[in-house]
Amino acid sequence: MRRRLIAGNWKMNGSRESLAELDGIAAAAGAAPGVDVAICPPFTLIERAAARTPTLPIGAQDCHSAPKGAHTGCVSAGMLAEAGARLVIVGHSERRAAQGETDAQVKAKAEAAIAAGLTAIVCVGETEEQREAGEAEAVVSAQLRGSVPVAGGDVLVVAYEPVWAIGTGRIPSLEDVRVMHLEVRAVLSDLLGADRAEAVRILYGGSMNAANAADLLAVPNVDGGLIGGASLTAAAFVPIIEAAAG
Repeated sequence: MRRRLIAGNWKMNGSRESLAELDGIAAAAGAAPGVDVAICPPFTLIERAAARTPTLPIGAQDCHSAPKGAHTGCVSAGMLAEAGARLVIVGHSERRAAQGETDAQVKAKAEAAIAAGLTAIVCVGETEEQREAGEAEAVVSAQLRGSVPVAGGDVLVVAYEPVWAIGTGRIPSLEDVRVMHLEVRAVLSDLLGADRAEAVRILYGGSMNAANAADLLAVPNVDGGLIGGASLTAAAFVPIIEAAAG
């Protein structure tokens, strides 16, 4: 059985004062031993977050594919690990759109993360226009084939995030989620082999919250959630952890 993973992405939010929210989140994670919980704050907070709650895995929101070099403003996977990060998100749709990241770049970042001892959360997802055109599964399949490194197990996580659902309060139907997660599992099996693919956790992301978490987590092949806005406070995030714990 794959352990559920509930990972919070703070995006470009948070300050030193925000770290107090981690206390309640860490306590809820401790009360749910069957669920893995992680928070990915801004880079500036990673080291302090890891020191404050050593039992709560802390992650990052991006990394560079190179271990070092003339890359002004960038952070390597090794630097993240040294700061205390245990995982890193790569290929989030906001970076694909705003920074023009390609599948090849995302794959290189994921490989660098795994080489540095981090778990890579590789994000994929379609836009509203692509879904309306009936292209959602083809788009996600192509992203997976171009972005996923040849690794499995605990070092690789895939997050399916329909772009049009991120931060909007809208979500696909549960049947659409089921179909897409089944497709993701099938593509992973083709890429990695059935046994290794079976160990990879597939998260749903895109407006998961306390009200809908239980229903989404009950869908086959939904192994957890990648949570944006609802992860910024313990009050909003803890009920999702509790839903994952059942």
